[in-house]
This record gives sequence, structure tokens and C-alpha cells, in this order.
Amino acid sequence: MIRKLAPALAFALLAACTSAPPQSAGSAPAAPVTVKIIGFNDFHGNLEVPHQSVDANTPSGEHVRVPVGGAAYFASAVDRYRAKNPNTLVLSAGDMISGSPITSSLFLDEPTVEVMNRIGVDYNALGNHEFDRGWKELLRMQNGGCEKLTSREPCQIDKPFRGAQFPFLAANVVTPSGKTLFPATAIRKFGKGKTAVTVGIIGLPLKDVPGLASPTGLTGLTFKDEADTINALVPKLKARGVDAIIVLIHQGLYTKVYSNDHSCGGVSGDLLKIMARLDPRVDLVVSGHTHWAYVCDYGTIDKARPFLVTSAGLWGEYLTDIDLVIDPTTKTLLSKRADNVMVQSEPYTSTVQQVKIQPDFEQFPPRADIAAYVGKYVDAVKSAKERPIGKMSAGGDKPSVATQESGLGNLIADAQLSATRAAGARFALMNNTGIRADLIVNADKTVTFGAIFAAQPFANELKTMTLSGADLKAVFEQEFDDQSFDQAFSPSSNVSFAFDVTRPLGSRVFDILIDGKPIDPAADYRFTVNSFLGAGGDFFTIFRNGRDVVTSGNDIDALEAWIAAVPVREMPAVGRIKNMTPASSTK
Repeated sequence: MIRKLAPALAFALLAACTSAPPQSAGSAPAAPVTVKIIGFNDFHGNLEVPHQSVDANTPSGEHVRVPVGGAAYFASAVDRYRAKNPNTLVLSAGDMISGSPITSSLFLDEPTVEVMNRIGVDYNALGNHEFDRGWKELLRMQNGGCEKLTSREPCQIDKPFRGAQFPFLAANVVTPSGKTLFPATAIRKFGKGKTAVTVGIIGLPLKDVPGLASPTGLTGLTFKDEADTINALVPKLKARGVDAIIVLIHQGLYTKVYSNDHSCGGVSGDLLKIMARLDPRVDLVVSGHTHWAYVCDYGTIDKARPFLVTSAGLWGEYLTDIDLVIDPTTKTLLSKRADNVMVQSEPYTSTVQQVKIQPDFEQFPPRADIAAYVGKYVDAVKSAKERPIGKMSAGGDKPSVATQESGLGNLIADAQLSATRAAGARFALMNNTGIRADLIVNADKTVTFGAIFAAQPFANELKTMTLSGADLKAVFEQEFDDQSFDQAFSPSSNVSFAFDVTRPLGSRVFDILIDGKPIDPAADYRFTVNSFLGAGGDFFTIFRNGRDVVTSGNDIDALEAWIAAVPVREMPAVGRIKNMTPASSTK
């Protein structure tokens, strides 16, 4: 996979130095102490080399693609940068697990947690995907054990599973008792006596987790406002003597700048609204969620809040090397800097070109123990991953944006309708964000279980339900209701609709046809969605009104059966959805 994202690769920010008070006779001021932070985010269980690349410019100005990622290479990179400074923290800003390839996901992401144990992660702030299997399973990820809490078997290889040997942080996730599900903060001290410095860490997911994970797995939890939560904790950390405050947050930015550009050019994203409200005493924000890579001085946007804001992309393609220089005498932050470091791994051949090792950029040998551990799981999953399940006329790309129609999305919706007709389904709707990878078809048109699993790794059940025509029309309007991100359904072949996001709310989706007929508001309609949508996921809350709900197996089995039902399954054409938004308009 070739990634066209090109992040800011380096940034240096010097904060104003505060003069130390006069020293007593015969005493020398303590030297500044540098604390190194190795940040990353959105690893998503990518243990194997993912065959992806990032864009970069060589010192001579040549534009190249650099192969990156893989747990063994990522571990080696962390080791190298941690060795530069004994005062180091390795911090993750969420989505470490879930939405994962089969090598991790088939084993409930236990191997990813164990790899992170071996790497020596210090803290992980939860993201939305950590909640995909529910909060009880998430507690098992932290505490270990083999209790079966999902449809998949735990502890298939590592018995028992020992859980994460590093704390999860979730400052804004509150249980009915009023306590946070996991700790809100952490404090780490480096050095002793007059040379000691102390760092405080606040970790939290985005407040919108209930719309991004299955609500049935979040029962009893409240997700509070991010900025309010952080601001309430900053004075408490300061009262405990911390010299610098780091926020790990699973929310992020987008930028319009590319390699070797250190600015916040064209910055956008929900994290901006949070940072605009933050206590200025925050020093560093390690972010995630958008899968973008950047180093941004928020002080260029708001001089009162000179935060350093970083993200390392996704899948272990980068780590962010950050230095905080602290005066132990005055307890002030003297300077901060960050670089995104490409985790160059191994060459591969994509569908369009060879992606080669680039000697102009740092290279890392794979760490042997991590490679061996991952290899154990690769071997364990090999027979399942390589099992042929049928043939397709062609592969299919996942939607590049959530509003885009794709043949692959249409294929999945058709499969779900076929699997649930016995439950009375007339049509099916699929959420584009649930399609996690392109469907790769072998040269002989064979499709493997591993290929369909990569596209649909969540093991969602299929839910067939009934809604009135009026509620059904309202569901379609929720695709573009300004309450969250825009997302078009992938519909089965007997459904079509058009949309225009410049129209007034409530009338943005039109020409909805089911079996060639417009929706009758007074009629009842029976249809199928996956269990994530059925519980109101992706902010489609009206699905919770569904009546006479019947569960019919899971999505991956439905897709396998649909492909296998004919000698060669055709990849559906697009054309079920018409985007009528004027090309020149923006929302």
C-alpha cells in the first residue's frame, strides 16, 4: 500500500528561558534535564510489515517512497531512540489495538499487547477502537486472563494472557460509581535531589467514542468533554509538583503541508476546538485518530498556548522523537522540539512499482525477539489466512472517504442481504467506515479468507430489523446531518439514492428507491445492518428504534458464503449512489 500522506518531518521550538534565582555562595545551578518522549498512535495491531510507504524528499531534492512499518522494525527504532537518553517515556495516543490485521485480530489483539510489553511502552491513552469489543474485554486487555467475553476464543497461544504491563489512561471515561474506568493521570520523576524533574501525563480518548464503537459494549460509561477534563486535571498535577504536562489524546488534526515543512499549514480537525480551550500550562499534546503525521507549533495559531502538537501517522510508520528540556532549579520548561522519524523497514513490490530501501534515511534492523514472537502468530494463522474461499472477477478498493461509493462496499451489502433473506430482509445497508482494507484478489482470481478478513475484521453480527418508512428516511438523512462526519451507506443492489450536502438539513438525501419504488412513510421496511450500526454506531441513532430484531450469523461468514456461491463472483459496479453536491461547493 502506498500512502500519499507526507508529514512534517522535523520541528524545533525554543521557548523563552527563565533565569534561575541567585545561587548561594559555593553552589552551582543544576544543569538542565532533557526528558525524551517517544510518541506513536494508531498502531492498530499491525505486527507484520504492512507493505506501505510514505513520501519523502532526499537531501538532493529527489522525491521517493520509503517502505515503513512492522513491529520488529518499530521495536528496533524505539530501542535506538530510547538509548539516546536514560530519561525516556514511550507513550501511545490510542488505537493500539482493534481494526487490526488477521495476525492480531483473530487472537483478540493479545499478541499486539504482548509486543508492546516487550517494546517497553510506558502508557497508552485509550482510543475509540480499544472499546470495539466492549469495556469488559478492554479490562481483560489491561489485567490479563482468559475469560471469554467475545465470539472469539481468548488465550489460543499465550496461556495465560498476562495483559498490558503498562497502564491504560482514560481521564474522561467515567463509570456509574463516579470513578474513571482507568487512571486519569500519571506522574514520572527523573533524577534525584536538586537535579530531579517531574512530568505529568493526562491520557484520554475523544468524547465521541459512543458513536464510533458499538454502544452495547459501553453500557454504564460516560465520556466527558475533553478540554473540560484536561483543564480540571492540570492544576491538580501542578499542585503535585510536576514541571511539564503532557496530554495524550486520541483526537487529531489534518494539515496541507508535506515533507520537510514544519508549519501547521492548512491545519484543520476536531482537535483544534479542544486546544483552543486548553489550560496554557499544557506543554505537549501527543495526538492521533486522523492517521495524519505532523509536528505543529500551536503557538503559531494561538500565542497564549504554545503547545507542541504531534502525531506519528498510523501502523508504526513513524515514531515521534520529542525532547523536553527542563530547568530543575526553577521548575520551568526551557525548550521543546520534535521530529517524526520514518521507521524504514524492508522493500516490497506494490501493484504499480518497486518500493526500495532509501539509504538517505535512517535504517533499522528488525529486532530478533519481536520478529520471532510475531512469527509464532504468523504461523498460527497461516492456514486460516491462506484458505481459498472462492473467486472474484476483480479486487476492490475500500472507499477513500466515507462518502464514496465502492464496488467492495456494494459487494458486502449484497452479501449481507443474501445471508438474511430468511429473516425477512428486503435490503441491506453497510457503513463505509467498517471497510478497513482493499479486497486483494490473487492472479488466478482466488480470494482467501485472509483477504476478506482484512476488509472486515470486526466480527460484527448481522441484525435484521423493522423500521417505519418515516424512520428509514430519517436514517438516510443521518448520513449528512452535521452531527458527526458525513458518511454514505453502501446499499444492496436494490437500493439507490442521491445526496447533496449543500441542501438544507433534512432534505440532503433524495430519490431514495427500494426495489424501484420511493419510500412510503406509513409502511414498514425490514432490512439488515451489522450489529455496530444496529446499536447506533457511527451516530446512526435511529437504528436503535428497530423492531423485531433477528440475529443471523456474522458479516465475515456472510461475505464468504456470497463469494463462494458462484464459480466467479462479479465485483459490483458503482452507480447505486449519486453525489449531486456541486463540485465547487464546500461545507
